[in-house]
Amino acid sequence: MWPESHLPLPKQQIHTLAEKVLPEFRSCLRRLRIDDDLTMGLESIYLPLAAWIALHRPAKPMVVGINGAQGTGKSTLTALLTTILTTCFDLRVCGFSIDDIYLTRAEREHLAATIHPLLRTRGVPGTHDVELGIKTLTALQSAGPGDKTPIPGFDKALDDRKPVSQWLVWQGRADIILFEGWCVGARPQPDQVLATPINDLEKLEDPDGRWRRYINEQLKGPYQHLFSCLDRLIMLKVPSMECVFRWRLEQERKLEQSVRAHPDQPLRLMNETELRRFIQHYERLTRWMIEEMPQRADVVLELGKDHQIHQIKVNRD
Repeated sequence: MWPESHLPLPKQQIHTLAEKVLPEFRSCLRRLRIDDDLTMGLESIYLPLAAWIALHRPAKPMVVGINGAQGTGKSTLTALLTTILTTCFDLRVCGFSIDDIYLTRAEREHLAATIHPLLRTRGVPGTHDVELGIKTLTALQSAGPGDKTPIPGFDKALDDRKPVSQWLVWQGRADIILFEGWCVGARPQPDQVLATPINDLEKLEDPDGRWRRYINEQLKGPYQHLFSCLDRLIMLKVPSMECVFRWRLEQERKLEQSVRAHPDQPLRLMNETELRRFIQHYERLTRWMIEEMPQRADVVLELGKDHQIHQIKVNRD
């Protein structure tokens, strides 16, 4: 499925590397509890993508952004690429999410009280600690062999940032940094399109457009500084907003099964009505990214309604 005109390595070499990494690849799938047999795409999708990253690595540590709407498989892709890049190319790979740099609950409560109540809900631009993200990426790129870089963490069950004592610590310099998140690499919308609400949430809870204008201003400024750290951008392109809802609902059902198996976990589950309202927070920017990002992302992995990668577009070798 990887375009032959853009293959980063000869087919035979890809096949040889696939045989080498297959045991670790399968082990990674088991750890992730992935039902689908993604090993079918090892030679045609995941290994060429990992090789493309490895062969385009600059002299400095490389930051690769992975963009995709909720439920598209960003975390899975990050884990699989980490496995391949480590095993096949002997690279040190550090991955973390834009979710890890959410503002604390107290900080979001302050935004809700002073700017707009909808900013209490994490996720949209304006609800992340952008400076913390830039600081972490910069530290990973400049670290010496003995330096230790704390990687921020967020507890979604508690809706708050983890204490620093619970953050993972990366030692030394990373060769590749995989930075994933639903709005990673996003650009602001033209101001004139903000006037018209696109869903009930905007119509009923942001009638004057103050919330969406704040989000767009954040994208124009602080977030562009963060995204300027990216050397390459990979997009998992969702086919429609209805797929976002369906795939996110599947995640909620898996969480429900997890809670039943471990009733001590403090997770709050959403019903379908709550989930639809939740996704409406991200609908505007998701639709905008689907429209404009595929023309400029370095690699676009187009997903079908069956959640599988159906087409790959390489915009930059």
